[in-house]
Amino acid sequence: MKYILLFLMLAIPLAAAKVTVSKWQEGQTFSEYLESRNISTKLIKSISQEDQKFLSEISTRHMFYELKEKSGEVIQVLIPISEVMQIHVSKDKNSSEYSFDIIPIEYSTGEYYAKIVVENNPYTDTLNTVKNKDVAKRLSSALKGAIDGRKLHKGDEINFIYTQYKRMGKPYLMPDIKIARVKMGKKEQFVYVDEDGDGFSKLGKSVAYTVKGKKKTVYTKRVQVKSKHSRFGMPLRRVRVTSSFSYRRFHPILRRYRPHHGTDFGARKGTPLLAVNAGRISFAGRMGGYGKVVKIKHSGGYESLYAHQSRIRVKRGQRVKKGQVIGYVGSTGRSTGPHLHFGLKKNGRWINPMKVLRKKSIKTSILKKFTKYENVTTTKYRNITIKGVKEYKEKLLRYIQLETPCYVWEESATI
Repeated sequence: MKYILLFLMLAIPLAAAKVTVSKWQEGQTFSEYLESRNISTKLIKSISQEDQKFLSEISTRHMFYELKEKSGEVIQVLIPISEVMQIHVSKDKNSSEYSFDIIPIEYSTGEYYAKIVVENNPYTDTLNTVKNKDVAKRLSSALKGAIDGRKLHKGDEINFIYTQYKRMGKPYLMPDIKIARVKMGKKEQFVYVDEDGDGFSKLGKSVAYTVKGKKKTVYTKRVQVKSKHSRFGMPLRRVRVTSSFSYRRFHPILRRYRPHHGTDFGARKGTPLLAVNAGRISFAGRMGGYGKVVKIKHSGGYESLYAHQSRIRVKRGQRVKKGQVIGYVGSTGRSTGPHLHFGLKKNGRWINPMKVLRKKSIKTSILKKFTKYENVTTTKYRNITIKGVKEYKEKLLRYIQLETPCYVWEESATI
């Protein structure tokens, strides 16, 4: 069921209900939110241990939606926990009881035309005209490698087609520029944009483009690690990955999509767990589906999580060293057997731990890369093929010929 239908399929007169968009309050818990909306916190008891751990994934980065009756009573809520998944809370119209679920975020895609008259620069002029900063950013990036911006003058014209994801009628995620035409005086130049957002003035085999930069020479040298605290080690001495990081994984038991914001390591019960880096214990105790958990705050905005422990060996507020034993492998919480669920956050956002962890917990020396640069101008060749170019070019010319008005977004924050 698409998200927009969640709000529209209720047997409630449209005039008696309205949708509100809000930002999640910094530091607010899910329980505190329910109390603020007069929703019984008994709802939390109905949430599985597996799903309870996702209540802490709610952040202030995304807006959330509420459908309310005229009296202010909440009927439904959609609360994102990532860019692709969201919490859905809904009130049963017969029993007045609330239910909880985690579902994919659905959004629509639309195609739009824009016409920009140059006054300052492509980014500023697009932002002032279209009222969408992400469109301005994408167009500026596409034009950067395809045209000489110094040749743009006041009064020149830029026409382009782009697609934009929308959620609840507002821009969501980044747009995709499809094609642009830049008219400088009597001359015009088309810019063809690939799926990565890079723009090209020509297409076909062996398209030449010039790169001005520095020639890089790389060599390696073994050096002593100045501080072992600057690198992350592994949380176990013997590593065996049983489940990898995923923003959207199909749960084999629950038969539903769920995020897996961490890496699972298989190990016997009682295997020592090691601090992956020096830091301070920010949490030590039980945490819903995670069972017995230890969290450690590290420098650089990192925070590590060690779940399903059989026994915790540290206390909140305690400082630990890299490689120090902080607990033991177990199967507490929602777990099918002894293992470690290891999670890692960077500035409050879950990241793939395996991109940061090193195979050894402690190193005294490492092979470090050293780089030398010199200024060079290089001509490179690339085979450029972009699907749908002919159709988009014809469509863009029709928009221009018909003097189609530029689509302008409402002056409100992108979701």
